[in-house]
Amino acid sequence: MKSTIRQKRRLLFISLTIIILLACLVTSISKDASRIYRNRKETAELTTKFETLLADQKKLSSEVAKMQDPEYVVRYAKEKYLYSTDNEIIIRFD
Repeated sequence: MKSTIRQKRRLLFISLTIIILLACLVTSISKDASRIYRNRKETAELTTKFETLLADQKKLSSEVAKMQDPEYVVRYAKEKYLYSTDNEIIIRFD
């Protein structure tokens, strides 16, 4: 009779230990999965932002290259800032 009580206690102890270990394992896995999901989402957002910045960089590099041409600078000033030389009349249409 004493041996069955000991066996039941031992079985109860082992069962509780296994349940606690499984609970810790599930908690750890769920935290890691959540962190992975957030990191993937952040990576996607940053990739999109990076691609946008690369496109802006190309556009600005092109603009810098164009600004090296004096004729382009004059035309740009006339169009953008309504700059005119002597005896020129600027008429702007919307």
